[in-house]
Amino acid sequence: MKPAKHEIYVVNDAYHTADSRDKLPVGPDAMDGKTDVDGGKLNGASPNHVVIAHDDAGESAEEHHQMSESLIYKIRDNPPMHLTILFAFQQALLSLANQLALSLMVAQAVCGDNSAWFKTQLLSSTLFMDGITTICMVLFGVRLPLFQGAAFEYVVPLLALQTLDPDRCNIVEVSGQSVMDEVTGQNTTVMVNTTLDTDQVILRNTQSLMGSLMTAGLIHFLIGATGLVGFLLRFVGPVTIVPTILLIGLYMTRTAVNFIQVHWGIGIMTTAISLLLSLYLGRFKLPIPVWTRKRGCHVIRYPLHQVFALLIGIMIGWAVSGVLTACGLFSDDPTNIQYRARTDINHDIVTNASWFYFPYPGQFGLPSFNVSVFAGFLLATLISILDSIGDYYACAKTCNAPPPPSHAINRGIAVEGLCTFISGVVGCGHATSTYGGNVGAIGITKVGSRQVFLLTGIIYIAFGLIGKFSAVFITIPYPVLGGALVVMFGMFIGVVLSNLQYVSLTSTRNIAIIGTSILFGLMVPYWVEHNPDGINTGHSDTDRVLRVILGNANFAGAVLACFLDNTIPATKEERGITAWQNIVKNKSTDDPHQAREELYEESIDVYEPLFPKAWRKHFILKYIPFLPDPEEYNIVSDGACSSPCKDTKLETSPL
Repeated sequence: MKPAKHEIYVVNDAYHTADSRDKLPVGPDAMDGKTDVDGGKLNGASPNHVVIAHDDAGESAEEHHQMSESLIYKIRDNPPMHLTILFAFQQALLSLANQLALSLMVAQAVCGDNSAWFKTQLLSSTLFMDGITTICMVLFGVRLPLFQGAAFEYVVPLLALQTLDPDRCNIVEVSGQSVMDEVTGQNTTVMVNTTLDTDQVILRNTQSLMGSLMTAGLIHFLIGATGLVGFLLRFVGPVTIVPTILLIGLYMTRTAVNFIQVHWGIGIMTTAISLLLSLYLGRFKLPIPVWTRKRGCHVIRYPLHQVFALLIGIMIGWAVSGVLTACGLFSDDPTNIQYRARTDINHDIVTNASWFYFPYPGQFGLPSFNVSVFAGFLLATLISILDSIGDYYACAKTCNAPPPPSHAINRGIAVEGLCTFISGVVGCGHATSTYGGNVGAIGITKVGSRQVFLLTGIIYIAFGLIGKFSAVFITIPYPVLGGALVVMFGMFIGVVLSNLQYVSLTSTRNIAIIGTSILFGLMVPYWVEHNPDGINTGHSDTDRVLRVILGNANFAGAVLACFLDNTIPATKEERGITAWQNIVKNKSTDDPHQAREELYEESIDVYEPLFPKAWRKHFILKYIPFLPDPEEYNIVSDGACSSPCKDTKLETSPL
């Protein structure tokens, strides 16, 4: 496959300020070849390499900045359809195991881990909402090639509820019945305790998640739509985020143990295979025979085993479990822990599942509200927002695009919040958020086309509508899932720790805050768990809410980290706030007010929302936080600059 050529935009980092007009955009007229409406190439046609230089510049832009490796297909490029389908399936399969694992965690939290119909419908709903949110994010959100999947941040409050409320699966409903008194001959109301059956318990618990998630999603949406994200970033930086999200990963180890303890051997084998393919053999590129019309049969090298390491590990572990089941090495006693390692115990799930299932609003009943769950979801919302912002910047950097402007970030957060609200209506039990792993896949495959991620969203919608598909994945043995969770949670914790690169680790202040917050976040839930009667306010409902909030691992750590980080004196550079907000990125050391030029393959208009060009300079846009301010941003239109471009020279040459 012939790599595409690229146009390069020289962008001054000061374009974010209202008084800066140094950005030199280049419109589609400056390129050879036909373009589509969105500025991308049709059918994978190769754009030209456009180098923009000022006549009065003392040195070329290449001397200022070394551009990262180019993508084969850029954000606005449209690869040929057969390649688009291949790339989309690759992105879809990459995060499929995560969706299954998180869906099963929600099922456990609502006492539905033994209910085949519920787990199947819940996974279908999760996959369906993943597809809807991904499409909305690409078309209407931040407009970067991003995959939206089930958010692990929302599982921690469910795990806390599961630990602190062991009687949640034995719900007793008190009702009054009218009974005639034989002595007096009058009707008397008698209170009767009725224990709900399993399905009623599952629905009751799920309904409490629905209302709480809808409320948290509405707040999530308002934070993005009103532009409160910038205000939030003034007080929350890496020193707060790292301990908070790290506690999530540490707390989720309980779930990994619950799965892998069924059979440690198969679980560790699944983990080892995944690590072997992704890390030990990560630099080896597999020879793959392909055929193209131009070159005929030939061999290309591609790290296929690395991209699909987790899925390959799951498939091999699944197969080994099947062999051991056929040999009779696993107990057939349902009370034995190794029974869940068998592959022949859930065949009825696939048989009874319908071919097509549409996850509709209210499928699990009318939503109710639980204050304890909502408090945990609200904290998860704030963490998810900050995590997504980091992924937006990472995706822009991977795609050689300028950092996303504030209106694009606000729009992306608003879309995530709106889809979280819809997830609550459907009954998923969790929100959707940006997946950093798929951003990393863009760096490996060199394919960052929005068209690919639109098709990825459509594929996930199809996965959710095909009931048999979800049912098949429900039958994966527990130890295999446990081995996959070890890899996923390990990567999750590693990515969290990578945020420490923005913080001065030579500062005693930062080290003390991070260490104390993590320790406090582990101590408080431990105390609450082992002292259920330790909180006694005299009101049972208040006690229950406080137990769930304080039993939430990341709550205590987050509150303490945020308080200490904002009250102990330090510079923004020391706290990592400057790097986090990308304020002084690439500033010149000679002149602090002069930002140096950057080479990008995309212009800032890649973040423009989908609405008519005639509206883009309307004055009302400056008052809407999720739309571009016409006075602050240069909008590329018909290949001309919206402000004087000085003396600009265009040179085209092959990349």
